[in-house]
Amino acid sequence: MQRSDKPLTLRVFGRNKRHGKKLAVVTAYDLTSALIVSSGGADAILVGDSLGMVVLGHENTLPVTMEDMLHHCKAVVRAKPDIPVIADLPYGSFHISAEDTVGNALRLVKEAGVNAVKVEGGRQRLEIIEALVKAEIPVMGHLGLTPQSVNALGGYRVQGRSKKAAARIMDEAKLLADAGCFAIVLECVPSELASAISESLSIPTIGIGAGPGCDGQVLVFHDMLGLFDKLSPKFVKQFANLGEQACQGIARYVEEVRQGDFPSAEHSYDAEPQSPDRKSEIDSGSGYLAGVENGKG
Repeated sequence: MQRSDKPLTLRVFGRNKRHGKKLAVVTAYDLTSALIVSSGGADAILVGDSLGMVVLGHENTLPVTMEDMLHHCKAVVRAKPDIPVIADLPYGSFHISAEDTVGNALRLVKEAGVNAVKVEGGRQRLEIIEALVKAEIPVMGHLGLTPQSVNALGGYRVQGRSKKAAARIMDEAKLLADAGCFAIVLECVPSELASAISESLSIPTIGIGAGPGCDGQVLVFHDMLGLFDKLSPKFVKQFANLGEQACQGIARYVEEVRQGDFPSAEHSYDAEPQSPDRKSEIDSGSGYLAGVENGKG
């Protein structure tokens, strides 16, 4: 399931921007989703704090902790996806001193093995972004609708519709670029504004609900594959309906178990010893985790 071409690094962001090639980013939260995203040809993985909602069952991203992020980032990195892995700094982990913020980011880089961190917010985050960059930790910015600010924003609302708000986001995008961000996520802003920002910056913009004018796009794994239907924002396009297929598969399993059709002889072991020249998948390690250093790190 892994990529067979040359591994990508964070340089793909700048290179694609220069060459006018769109970037495709997808979230992932564990080994399996990371393998799928990499196999599908994505340019990068974002271990988003959206895991709080689609994996952990919270109503928003605010309860996600550093330990949550470390746990899921480690699982993603163990997949060796051969594309950059970027981790959200969760709520509360950077709303502190620059020194403590760098310490939290270093944990994600050193303990979990991610390549970069993402920080929500604009002008008020400049000090910590500059500190992170100085500590040689690559930073992706995030403007527009910043889910960690849901209480301050009064809900999940499109940002930058007024001239004043649009000018502020444009200004903050330039500030983040000057501070050293290698890319900026633009979430839920008008298409015209996102296009203008993208054209004005030398670093790429990654849109989510920001229209086609961005230099790339990002979507949540569970949303785009139909695995999570509790929320249905306008910007989500469902590229597969795996949730329905999974439910059908479980239902078929339940039926076969109850009818005694599973397991059959095909899925059972006998008492005869195996021939010496043919080991089982369990003994040989040729199962689905072959080549994955699962449990390490």
